[in-house]
Amino acid sequence: MNHSTSPSGLERAPTARAGWSLKYLAATAIVVAMLVLALAVVGAGWYSARGALLATAVKTASDAKRLIEEKSLRVVHPGDAALGVLATDPLADATTLEQRLARINTLAELLTANNLAAAVFVGYTDGAFMLLRPLDTPALRSQFKASPKSNFMVQSVVVDGKGARRGEFIFYNAELKLLERSPQPTYDFDPRTRHWFQDATKTASSIASAPYIFFTTRQVGITLSQVNRRGNAVFGIDILLDDVAASFAELRTTPNTEVVLLNANQEVVAYRDMARVVAKTNGEFSFRHLDRLGSASLSALNAAAGEKGEVVSFQADGREWLGVASSFDVWKTGGLRLLAAAPTDDFLGELKAKFIKLLAIVLGITLLLLPCGWIMGAALGNSLDKLAWQAHRMSQFDFRPSPPQQSRVAEVNELSTVINVMGRTIQTFLELSQDMATEPQVERMINNVLQQMVTAMRCTAGCVYLLGDNVSAQMQRTAVAGTVPQHWPTAMPQAEAAKGVAIKPKSNSGVIERQIELRARSGRLEGFLLLQHADDSDHAEPSFTEFVNKLSGMLAVSIETRKLFNAQKLLLDGLIRLLADAIDAKSPYTGGHCERVPQLAGMLVDQMREETTGPYASFRMTEEERYEFHLGAWLHDCGKVTSPEHIIDKATKLEGIYNRIHEIRTRFDVLWRDAEVAYWMGIAQGGDESQLREIRRLRVETLQDDFAFVARCNIGGEYMAEADVLRLTEIGQTRWLRYFDNRLGLSADETLRVGGVPAVALPASEPLLADRVDHLVHWGERKPAVEKSDPMNRHGFDMALPPYAQNMGELYNLSIPKGTLTAEDRFKINEHMVQTLVMLQSLPWPPNMALVPEIAATHHEKLDGSGYPRKLPAARLTVADRVMALADIFEALTAADRPYKAPKKLNESLCLMAKMANNHHLDSALFRYFLESGLWLTFAEKFMRPEQIDRVDVAAIVATLDVAAAA
Repeated sequence: MNHSTSPSGLERAPTARAGWSLKYLAATAIVVAMLVLALAVVGAGWYSARGALLATAVKTASDAKRLIEEKSLRVVHPGDAALGVLATDPLADATTLEQRLARINTLAELLTANNLAAAVFVGYTDGAFMLLRPLDTPALRSQFKASPKSNFMVQSVVVDGKGARRGEFIFYNAELKLLERSPQPTYDFDPRTRHWFQDATKTASSIASAPYIFFTTRQVGITLSQVNRRGNAVFGIDILLDDVAASFAELRTTPNTEVVLLNANQEVVAYRDMARVVAKTNGEFSFRHLDRLGSASLSALNAAAGEKGEVVSFQADGREWLGVASSFDVWKTGGLRLLAAAPTDDFLGELKAKFIKLLAIVLGITLLLLPCGWIMGAALGNSLDKLAWQAHRMSQFDFRPSPPQQSRVAEVNELSTVINVMGRTIQTFLELSQDMATEPQVERMINNVLQQMVTAMRCTAGCVYLLGDNVSAQMQRTAVAGTVPQHWPTAMPQAEAAKGVAIKPKSNSGVIERQIELRARSGRLEGFLLLQHADDSDHAEPSFTEFVNKLSGMLAVSIETRKLFNAQKLLLDGLIRLLADAIDAKSPYTGGHCERVPQLAGMLVDQMREETTGPYASFRMTEEERYEFHLGAWLHDCGKVTSPEHIIDKATKLEGIYNRIHEIRTRFDVLWRDAEVAYWMGIAQGGDESQLREIRRLRVETLQDDFAFVARCNIGGEYMAEADVLRLTEIGQTRWLRYFDNRLGLSADETLRVGGVPAVALPASEPLLADRVDHLVHWGERKPAVEKSDPMNRHGFDMALPPYAQNMGELYNLSIPKGTLTAEDRFKINEHMVQTLVMLQSLPWPPNMALVPEIAATHHEKLDGSGYPRKLPAARLTVADRVMALADIFEALTAADRPYKAPKKLNESLCLMAKMANNHHLDSALFRYFLESGLWLTFAEKFMRPEQIDRVDVAAIVATLDVAAAA
């Protein structure tokens, strides 16, 4: 045993000597080294390529399910939207055929806008029916014996007052002009017997039926139906199952992709070839079982996959497949499962054959070189050790260049140089890959990659042009390497560049210029790569051109990937801003609050990040943390989408969905008429007219005065005296007679609330103002889990829950001491913070955005722990939380778009905030910084009215903070 050392003096692994000839050892070492290196490179390339392709396959299989669900949603949602429009259409109340035909324009527009709708119709609770279908194929016209000019057909069933039914077909042209009316004595379709009619009357929302045969066309499909608000009509839209299956066939991601929709009985509901799915016998139809479909891959996937939507690998027909199976509830019919499978060969393609071919080539070359190695082994001598050491380093993934090797054999020296060049090339390639994979900034990534590409390809100059965002579609120079020729422009029109006329490949004075397109995976032109290099044999090789094309392709994909990432980020920002704008637009009481708060909060943290002295000198936010804060700020009131408008906009104490003062005024009207009736009855019975008139006058004046007082109490204000509450109680004790049953015409909820109250004989004497049992809306199953002791409270809420979800008691509401909101109303408004946290924590935020829910849902917490919704102490409130609280309060105080209050001026607003800071509601240090930074004035000049911007004595306000701190 001996130990040889490398040329650098490092000890190599011990090598056994068996007394072989040097030339055989050298030849064997060369061949083995080349074989190992080649196999390592080929093997690494194989596993890398296979892994990348299989990863793409897994993602494609997962995407297929999402694509199908999205496609199905695009089938169902337009129909849902159309039904929502029809549910409020006057067609529901039409009682004659001519009234109904007057609304066919609306039905025709819905058919035109929803190309998957086979028909739209309405069925009435008396058994009447009207359907409009397009006659857009000769087969349909032939089936209904319509003229070639017929484009629409109405199927009508009219029920007269005696219950007689009359069927009729009516044909229209494309402009909805009447062509023909054809009585149909045998057409006696009763919608009340159909499942879609019966199911729709059981729910207020739209509902999708199970597949069935349509009554008239005998085609198989599903029906979307919805009852109108009054419950006297059901609207429906028919969708053919063939159209749904055709949409599935369009989503095959590879040539051999299989997609199927199963019901709970493992029967095929939708498949690209519906002829293999549906069997009709004697007017009835049935779906084939999956095992009879003839698709071994889908049957195997059904047996191997679960319900969790995870991608699984399985074998079928002697091939490896990837598939996904998951529940499919887009149609809301229940029990449906979606299966999608694709063979891995579709993704691996010819990779296996190429690998075997490449391996054979490598082995063949190795065998051919073996005799040459034997012949030259004696000449190589010790130089082979040096080359072996270089190969050893590369086999250990050390591609740094070695010092030049000196040998008497020229080929050894050249091989040593080639290995060094190869090492530098591989090292450069790795650096290129790392830059393209890790550098987030597109411009910086392109500049780094271009510098390395020019070096690796031994070019003298390089330049990258990218398509800009301007209207003129100019290709802008983005990165430069080396000495760029003067005739290379700084920009070129895209049209000219695409034709190759801006800079043509040319050869002059021993120099060649190449222009390579940078195209994304979709084929879209992203830009151009220009290279200048020597006109020599190395650069003239086809392999060099192929190498350039592959590197440029990687660069184009990296550019596209980063652009897509930026586009997704912009889309996320846009959706969040859209939500914020929608919340602001929902009620005039919010105005531009959702936009102004994040702008002020962002201004504050951006300035704090720049501080080098003071209390926030150590405050830092990375770009990811800043974006996280940005999202949280824009989403800080997203829970307001759930806040009832009639509570947010409650302008009077008795206001609910409407102002209930009108009910009370009606009772006063009744009492007034009672006074009139008493007067005239007294006259009729021979009473003293003057005495009766005086009694009536006093009664009417009392009623007028009492109602005026009740109406004033309804307005609300800063304070309600105890005497006013007592007078309300006295007025409320006035009795009036109710002659009608107060249990008629009630909703289900109202009926439930009065169910426990015994009925009284009519006429019933009732108080003028009352707090009745049916005024109390109990929480029931809708009780929010916000109490600290609630075991269902998983978010740490700590809020006092009112005993009722709503208290509509008349005396209770009229006696509100301040403003117009009851405790129940106030809780419902404050609950928007609960919904903000629940909604945002339900989203799958990535790790770098994990704090978005906390940032958005904590701005109503206070440093003294009395805030909501979680009563967090100061120790749990981050700087970001405190900034959000300050920005929210300052904007609320200064907002000029709140109709319920006059906007406060700057000085008053800041003084109020100083009191909040002194009471430990706001962070006093942060508020002091806000004052001294002057950001309040920057915000005011941008968002506040000029008359609000008054003189602010910052020193005086700060002095109040100092006094409070000293105390």
